[in-house]
Amino acid sequence: MPSTVTGDKQPSNRMIIGGLSVDPAFFRFIEEELLPAIDFDNREFWRGLESLIVDLTPTNRELLQKRDELQEKIDSWHLSQGDSPWEHEKYTAFLKEIGYLLDPGEAFQITTTAVDPEIASIAGPQLVVPVSNARFALNAANARWGSLYDALYGTDVIAEDSGRERGSSYNPVRGAAVISYAADFLDRTIPLASGSHADVRAYSVERSLDIATCIATLADNTSTGLRNPEKFVGFGEKDSRCSYVFRNNELHIEIQTDPTHAVGKDAPGNVSDVVLESAITTIQDCEDSVAAVDAEDKVGVYRNWLGLMRGTLEASFDKGGRAMTRQLNADREFTAADGGELKLSGRSLMLVRNVGHLMTTDAVLDPDGNEVFEGLLDAVVTSACVVANSKQSERLPNSRSNSVYIVKPKMHGPEEAAFTNTLFGRVEVLLGLGRNTLKVGVMDEERRTTVNLQECIRAVKDRLVFINTGFLDRTGDEIHTSMQAGPMLPKETIKAQPWINAYEDWNVDLGIRCGLPGRAQIGKGMWPKPDEMKQMMDSKQAHPEAGANCAWVPSPTAATLHAMHYHAVDVRQVQKALASRECANLEDILTPPLGDPTLLDAKTIQDELDNNAQGILGYVVRWIDQGVGCSKVPDISDVGLMEDRATLRISSQHIANWLVHGVTDEEQVMETFRRMAQVVDEQNAGDPIYRRMSDDFDASIAFEAACDLVFKGCEQPNGYTEPLLHAHRRRRKSL
Repeated sequence: MPSTVTGDKQPSNRMIIGGLSVDPAFFRFIEEELLPAIDFDNREFWRGLESLIVDLTPTNRELLQKRDELQEKIDSWHLSQGDSPWEHEKYTAFLKEIGYLLDPGEAFQITTTAVDPEIASIAGPQLVVPVSNARFALNAANARWGSLYDALYGTDVIAEDSGRERGSSYNPVRGAAVISYAADFLDRTIPLASGSHADVRAYSVERSLDIATCIATLADNTSTGLRNPEKFVGFGEKDSRCSYVFRNNELHIEIQTDPTHAVGKDAPGNVSDVVLESAITTIQDCEDSVAAVDAEDKVGVYRNWLGLMRGTLEASFDKGGRAMTRQLNADREFTAADGGELKLSGRSLMLVRNVGHLMTTDAVLDPDGNEVFEGLLDAVVTSACVVANSKQSERLPNSRSNSVYIVKPKMHGPEEAAFTNTLFGRVEVLLGLGRNTLKVGVMDEERRTTVNLQECIRAVKDRLVFINTGFLDRTGDEIHTSMQAGPMLPKETIKAQPWINAYEDWNVDLGIRCGLPGRAQIGKGMWPKPDEMKQMMDSKQAHPEAGANCAWVPSPTAATLHAMHYHAVDVRQVQKALASRECANLEDILTPPLGDPTLLDAKTIQDELDNNAQGILGYVVRWIDQGVGCSKVPDISDVGLMEDRATLRISSQHIANWLVHGVTDEEQVMETFRRMAQVVDEQNAGDPIYRRMSDDFDASIAFEAACDLVFKGCEQPNGYTEPLLHAHRRRRKSL
């Protein structure tokens, strides 16, 4: 066991370890939970942490200062232009002059090695989940496999008409529609040599020499195999239950049959379920979807991540009056078609999203008494937690390549990417890990990263495993960067502007050119409506068709449904075809979505303010009062939307922009906030722990925080919401 550090206590009960002042809860977590789990000497850990903090903090501060300096120059330039017409060449020359836009270097390919197939070669859905919520985190990790029957039956993919309504008990008419939909999917994905899966009377396995094949006996008693026999890869039998496993586009499908099952006994082929490999990867999030504002919160985040890596995390809850405990799923074992063992992971490959470079935490104070940058601490602690995965007594492996996968958000340009590369290298030295064990996912969600994406990738080319477009934060940064350029279009109109499509294509184009296919993920953003699954099914196939080998979904159910898109589209072939197309237009990307407010009538302006203010309040009130970092918030039309700090950034920056340019005024915005607070209060009337805002606006910290996000929006660093949210949440926790 590690030796014990004896720390002197300050009057505030903090522990002094070397030059660091450590919160006692964080100290106990490190000493009693983390370090024993990885069998690491505590003196070496604290010395290494202090050295890393002392060495890297000045650079972190300098990078943040550069952000502010560039924004000040951009604001001043826009103000100096007055009413001059937009000139792209003039604007581009200015951005190059101040070092915002860099000339790209020579072509190159990333060289990342030891990458798991879930990232390198399997295209599929990706979940993002707050790791602070143990139940959600476990559900997401276990969402590697999902019931297609359940996903269809429980969502609007199957219409609720003609007797197919959902109710309190099983509806066999709706069930028949589900079975028909699933059979149609099987016909498209693993078609029979003749006939339809809807006409199968029984499935069986026929063994010949050293290979087994799947045989389907049809209703007319004829037998047939698969049109593509190689897609059958394994099978299993237990009592009356049989499993038949297939692989298409590197994704697995399991047909389960059971003549004694309530559904299977009446279904064609006695198919009791069709189980799809669903969430191939999951990002366990320490950032946008959590509300971790102090050492106590951070310990909760780290403890859950360590529990996932050790395989010990559990969540107990009541479901339908029945006590349940959730744990990580074991691997799934079958007999392979060649007679050997087919072992498939029962869990998503887990990445962890650290925070960005901006925020600090009181978990540790540096030798000067300042809160340390949270991103530095995240890199050390979340990486150390992953080391515990290889030391489990009962092995539930995450990365079978022994890699640590960290998604790094909100970086601005190549210098910040290079800083992350340096930071990860220092963590590897501290923990005794091989060079480039820590892999990085770069979130392409800030404008300076987008326009310099190739050089950002170059800065981490030996450890890159992920780039993606995060259009929500990207839109927020677009508004803030061009705050002084003019009034922005309404939000829905912004989504239709050329810069967004160019940005989405640019990310894929540069990812392909830099050699990500076969080594790393090129991702797309979140589907924001968790209850609108038919809409998702009708539209989200566009993501794999655009060359993305992963895209974000809001729930395990959505992952199962979205997985069907990756069976329909071979992303590897799409990426090969896209490699020869002309790269997206940088001029479009650098054209701000400005509008003419004289074309907006009073109702349009008020409707936009109502929509923004209601969304801000609906999210912020839960964040501040309940510490909920990500939630399904009803919009002004009572449609549930997944909200996190990225959506908040857009709405608050949008109103701030309209205030700056006189599209609205403070009086109208305050009236809107007060009126929308009443709407939000009513929408949350059924929540027993909800605190109403409209009963006493002056006493509501949540209402004050929402207003501050708008009225102080221009002065927030890059328009980020974290500084204000953290400050107000700390006030709320102190009461």
